Amino acid sequence: MAETLEIKELDQVVVRFSGDSGDGMQLAGNIFSTVSATVGNSISTFPDYPADIRAPQGSLTGVSGFQVHIGAGQVFTPGDLCDVLVAMNAAALKTQYRYAKPNATIIIDTDSFGPKDLEKAAFKTDDPLKEMGIDPDRVIACPLTTMVKDCLADSGMDQKGILKCRNMFALGLVCWLFSRDTEIAFNFLREKFAKKPGLADANIKVIQAGYDYGHNTHSSAANVYRIETKNKVPGRYMDITGNKATAYGFIAAAEKAGLKLYLGSYPITPATDVLHELSKHKSLGVTTVQCEDEIAGCASAVGASFAGALAVTSTSGPGICLKSEAMNLAVIMELPLVVLDVQRGGPATGLPTKSEQTDLLQVLFGRNGESPMPVMAALSPTDCFDAAYDASKMALEHMTPVVLLTDAFVANGSGAFKLPKLDEYPAIEPPYVPEELRGTWTPYMRAENGTRYWAVPGREGFAHILGGLEKDDKTGAISTNPENHDLMTRKRAQKIANIEVPDLEVLGDRDDAELLIVGFGGTYGHLRAAMEEMRSQGKKVALAHFRYINPLPKNTAEVLKKYPRVVVAEQNMGQLAAWLRMKVDGFVPYQYNEVKGQPFVVSTLVSNFEQIINK
Repeated sequence: MAETLEIKELDQVVVRFSGDSGDGMQLAGNIFSTVSATVGNSISTFPDYPADIRAPQGSLTGVSGFQVHIGAGQVFTPGDLCDVLVAMNAAALKTQYRYAKPNATIIIDTDSFGPKDLEKAAFKTDDPLKEMGIDPDRVIACPLTTMVKDCLADSGMDQKGILKCRNMFALGLVCWLFSRDTEIAFNFLREKFAKKPGLADANIKVIQAGYDYGHNTHSSAANVYRIETKNKVPGRYMDITGNKATAYGFIAAAEKAGLKLYLGSYPITPATDVLHELSKHKSLGVTTVQCEDEIAGCASAVGASFAGALAVTSTSGPGICLKSEAMNLAVIMELPLVVLDVQRGGPATGLPTKSEQTDLLQVLFGRNGESPMPVMAALSPTDCFDAAYDASKMALEHMTPVVLLTDAFVANGSGAFKLPKLDEYPAIEPPYVPEELRGTWTPYMRAENGTRYWAVPGREGFAHILGGLEKDDKTGAISTNPENHDLMTRKRAQKIANIEVPDLEVLGDRDDAELLIVGFGGTYGHLRAAMEEMRSQGKKVALAHFRYINPLPKNTAEVLKKYPRVVVAEQNMGQLAAWLRMKVDGFVPYQYNEVKGQPFVVSTLVSNFEQIINK
C-alpha cells in the first residue's frame, strides 16, 4: 500500500537557491517566484550574486544565491534565514549554510561533492555534513547531475547544454515540496525560449523529472506543504524586479504626460537592466541611447529635455560622481530631468553587486554652487513603479532635475506586482508657456509657485537660448550682476522648497510608542518587519519611513519630536540622521548603521532596538 503524504498548510516559507554563478540559480529562483506570485502569494526576493565576471568553477568566491520569501499574507523582506536551502555544489553548502535555519531542509547534488569539489570548498574531511554539524536526516541528497544526464540522453544536446539544465531539476523538486503548479513554470520557459523551442522542451522535461523524483521517493521529506493566499485582491499579477518596475513607471509617466521618453545612459551595475528594458519599447515612443560615458548620458538627456521629452538618465553611485556637472546644467537651465541612482557598495568600484544607502549626501550636496535638487527614494521593488512615476511628475511639473534613489537590493529584488490602471494615476501637467504671454515672454518668467515656464522648441514666437552661465531674471541674457545671481539662487532654492509632498506617515503605535524607528528607501520592509515583531512581543513601537527626502514632508519635525526615543536605521554611517539633524532643530536621535553590502537582518534589528528601549 502506497504511503499517503499529508499536505500541510503554511503561512510563509523562505527558499534559497545557491550554486556556481553559471548554474542558473537566478533563473530557477525567478521562475519559482513567478509561479508563486501568479497564484497570488506575496513574495519578496533577494538575488545575491558575486562581483566576479566568472569565478573558477566550484570556488567559494563564485557562489551565486537567490532567496525568495513566499507568504499567504503580506511579506516585507526576503527573510533572515531559509527553510529550504538548495546547494548545487560543495562550495554552495559551505558558504550558504549560514543562511539556513537550524531545522532547514537541504537539497544537495551528490555528484558535485567529489574529492576535488570538497578540496575547492576548503573542506578538511570527506564528510562535509558531519564537518559542518548538519543532521543528514534533514538532507535530500540525490545524484542530480546523473539524473539530468539520463533524462536528456536522447535530446541531442551536448554535455555542456545538458549540465545547464541542472537548475531546473532542483526547481522541479522544490515545486513538488511546496505543491506548486508546474504548468506555470512550463509556460514561463516556453515564452523565455520561444525562439528555441527545443531548449524549452528540454528544461520542461527536467523540471518534470525533478518533480517526479520528489513525488516517487518522498525525498526524505516528512511533508508536502501548501501556501494558500489570504485576502486575495482581484487583478492581474506578475513577479517584477525593481529595475523593470522603474522602467515601466517611466513609460507610464511619459504616456500620461503625452511626451516621448528619452533615456541617456552608460552601462553600470546594478542599473543597466533599466537601459535594457527600456530599449525593448520603441513602439511606445521610447528612445534609448547608450552613450560613451556617464556625463554624455546625462548631457544628452538635458538636450532631450530642452527639446520637450521626458528625459531620464540612469546610473549608480560612481556614475553620479561623473554626471554631477551635467546635472548642475539642468539645475541652472531649470529643465525637467529624472536622475536614477541605483545605489551600490562603495567607495570607488567597491562592491558592485551589493547594496548600500551611501549616496544620500552625494545627491543632496555633491555639486558645485548652490544647486538644490529634489530627492526621493523607492521603498520596495514594486514601489519602484510609483516612485518612477512620481519622480517624473515632480520633474515635469516643477521644471527641475529630480534624483530617484533605489539600491541593488530593491532593483534586483522582486515582488508580486498588481498591474496598475493608468487612468487611476494623477495627471501630469507641465507648466507650458501660456499663449497669452506671446510677445512678452522671456526664458525665466515663472508661474505663481516659482516654477519656470517651459517653452518647447518649435512654438512660433517662443524661441530662446538657455545655458550654463547665469542669466538675467528679467531678460534671460547672460548676467554677472551680483544682486541678480543672489536673486536667481534664492528663486531656484525656493522653487524646490515650494514642492508639496505627502505628510510623513507613522505606522504601528503612532500615539504612544516608546520607540520610533526611522529609515528611508529600500530598508522599509526590514524595518517594518522589525517593528511588527517587536509589537507582537508587547513593545510599543512605531515606524516613520521617508520616501521624500528633499523637500522633507512638512510634518517631519512634529513627528520626530513626538516620541521619547528615536532611532535612525540606515545602511551607511549616518547620512539620513545628519540630514535630519540639519533640518530639524534639537533633533538628536539614536543611530543604527550597517555597511555590509547585505540587507538588514530583522532579528538583529529587533535585538538592537530592544536595547535602546531598555536604556
